[in-house]
Amino acid sequence: MAAGAEENAFIRAGRLIDVEKGTVLTDQLIRVEEGRVVSVAPYDAPPSGAKVIDWSGYTVLPGLADMHSHLVGDIQGGIIDPLLTTGAEDVLAGAGNAKTTLCAGFTTVRDVGSWRAFTDVALRDAINKGWVEGPRMAVAGGYFTIPGGGGAITGLAYDAKAPEDMMRGIVRGPEDARQKAREFLQHRVDLLKMIATGAVLTVGTDPGLPELSEAEMRAIVDEAKKYGKNVTAHAHGAEGAKMAVRAGAASIEHGSLLDDEALRMMKSRGVFLVADIYNGDYINEVGAREHWPEETMQKNRDTTDTQREVFRKAVQMGVKIAYGTDSGVYPHGDNAKQMPYMVRYGMSPMQAIQSATLHSAELLDWEKDTGAISAGRYADMIAVEGDPLEDISILSDVKGVIKGGREIHCE
Repeated sequence: MAAGAEENAFIRAGRLIDVEKGTVLTDQLIRVEEGRVVSVAPYDAPPSGAKVIDWSGYTVLPGLADMHSHLVGDIQGGIIDPLLTTGAEDVLAGAGNAKTTLCAGFTTVRDVGSWRAFTDVALRDAINKGWVEGPRMAVAGGYFTIPGGGGAITGLAYDAKAPEDMMRGIVRGPEDARQKAREFLQHRVDLLKMIATGAVLTVGTDPGLPELSEAEMRAIVDEAKKYGKNVTAHAHGAEGAKMAVRAGAASIEHGSLLDDEALRMMKSRGVFLVADIYNGDYINEVGAREHWPEETMQKNRDTTDTQREVFRKAVQMGVKIAYGTDSGVYPHGDNAKQMPYMVRYGMSPMQAIQSATLHSAELLDWEKDTGAISAGRYADMIAVEGDPLEDISILSDVKGVIKGGREIHCE
């Protein structure tokens, strides 16, 4: 993970949301040294000459985290769009998306795969080296999928072939899955992503049907464990999700068609749900306007409402939930638009904020570094006007962003 910028400063917070205790503190002074929080205490005048960032008129909370993002490349469009740009162009587009995401208040993202293998690794490394401004990134490198599956380029003519770097994660059997998992891990990814079921946006696949076999998923998870890495599973359908949970996945992405048994399994094993319950509305509106394939639009209609009801039930059952939006399907920078949906479908505003802070840090195994404004963690925080516990939608209008103790300049 990227080291915090070596910045020393004091931040005065008018109101401070303590996500660890679930409370709000008033008039606090946050001391930062070498990019990390040293102390949080009631305001007392800092030493003369010290750098002070005055956020006394704002509500301050930890930098937010999106656990399902796709920063590299342009936003989702037509079937052949991924074939119209080079890997270099995709990374350069990703640099712009990274800055936009950071300025929207998301100081951490888990990037769960790019079409061209390892372009997300290049973007992560550029951010860590200070070449590009962006959030702290955990990256998957690509997708593990079956031939013609939810993570493949589909819909092409039968004699057309996708570029090799778009097929690095296509697996044919458990041993092939193990070997390709090892290859990804050797390319320094932070996690692995499996496509356990079909996808809404991949033509020719059924979101409810399993794709990877359980044996293939176990091989991928087993290899990841050797490297100390977690695995996530794209899974709309219940059976594919259960297979992924039994195989050892740390989280289930989407979860649109999960049944009670799948949710009980997830709860009992501490598996996170990362459900993108906002972007169904975006797809319905923009896809219709831009004439996306009717198959895609029908699958979106078939899964949007069911996904939201699964989310509501998961909240009621106490399943662990981390914040994830599928950014890249909708325009980057709109990540916080999902917050009101999470409240509408069962969470309190504090729970929604905790899902994008504490619980996301737990999913990443980054609890010592991110997820709260407390001593020892990176000084990643944002400022908003008003009270997000009264009106969660104000998180879409961030007034200030600090990453590693350094104020980010956003236009």
